[in-house]
Amino acid sequence: MTLSPRQQIRQQVRLLRNQLTSSQQQQSAQQLVEQVAHHPRVATAKNIALYLANDGELNPIELIKHLWQQGKNVYLPVLHPFNKGHLLFLRYQPDTKMVLNKYGISEPKLNVTLVCPVNQLDIIFTPLVAFDSQGNRMGMGGGYYDRTLANWQTNKTPYPIGLAHDCQLVEQLPVQAWDIPLAQIITPNKTFNAQILS
Repeated sequence: MTLSPRQQIRQQVRLLRNQLTSSQQQQSAQQLVEQVAHHPRVATAKNIALYLANDGELNPIELIKHLWQQGKNVYLPVLHPFNKGHLLFLRYQPDTKMVLNKYGISEPKLNVTLVCPVNQLDIIFTPLVAFDSQGNRMGMGGGYYDRTLANWQTNKTPYPIGLAHDCQLVEQLPVQAWDIPLAQIITPNKTFNAQILS
């Protein structure tokens, strides 16, 4: 079976990402904190959504700890229990009870009192598989973040920032109609500002 260009990119970049050593991953996690610590939007944000790393993704755990120290409210995505393909965002604290979702990814145990409506999130840091310098993002193919961010350009909130390793940059992503570009993508070494904002 022939892979589509998108599937080829997804496969190649996931392979590159998974070849990073644990010390490289750890160093990237530290560098990420340095890249984000002085971000003007982070400084003024109150509610920030992140994710827990999976499949070689850039690990934001050090960034989460930093944000807790800054008194920020941190939220994690939870697969919506009855709205298929959608995410909820639940408050995440050091003592949050966690469960594994159907993808084997750790997420907060569902508690409706801890849900933050998407329009009340100031920033969503999204994971991604590959990106280009135009702000195009390729995820794992489930479309969860595309649905979550469908209205951000109209509503100007939440501000979406992709997090990725430097090796996840590709020259140009084949884009589909439903793909939502990100405002910025931050790697351990660089911040890419998408053209969509200029």
